[in-house]
Amino acid sequence: MKNFLVKTIANAGALGVAIWLLKGITLTGDNTGRQALTLILVALVFGVVNVVVKPIVKLLAFPLFILTLGLITLVINALMLLLTSWLAGKLDLSFHVDGFGTAVLGGLIVSIVAWALHVVLPDDKD
Repeated sequence: MKNFLVKTIANAGALGVAIWLLKGITLTGDNTGRQALTLILVALVFGVVNVVVKPIVKLLAFPLFILTLGLITLVINALMLLLTSWLAGKLDLSFHVDGFGTAVLGGLIVSIVAWALHVVLPDDKD
């Protein structure tokens, strides 16, 4: 349970940095508390997408991993971010990613920040 909480906080922080850095990724809300709650919920959706969908896509794209020496990961991360944006819209969460280019940059930012936060934050293995 602690590991799930740490990963959700890391995802929320990483998504927050991407929202802050890129104008094409938006999170709106009436007040700061509502925005924070929306960010946590979007982080949960993002976590579910990464746990359920991403392994299937990576398996199907395995030949492309070899062919591109792993650079296809940027495209897969962008697609996961776009899927999260689409699901957030369906769940009436005010999170949106404008376009594939923004999603690629956002996926790169989210990956780097989430990795850094996972290094810093404790988990069940510590």
